[in-house]
Amino acid sequence: MKNLKYIIYREGDYYVSQCLNIEVASFGTSIDEALSNLKEAVELYLEDDKSLTHFHEVGEFMLGEFALHA
Repeated sequence: MKNLKYIIYREGDYYVSQCLNIEVASFGTSIDEALSNLKEAVELYLEDDKSLTHFHEVGEFMLGEFALHA
């Protein structure tokens, strides 16, 4: 069993969910729906990659924000 880490953020009318261990993302109209859809997307992804070749461990992480003057 692997524990997966994810983030969820709001983008317009939707919540976007992204898995940090593999390149899979989803969305929903609520946080619960976004997480449920992410779990389903990860399960579908892993049907093709049962060996977890694209899985990478994520230790401690920080979410932050900074200003970019472009």
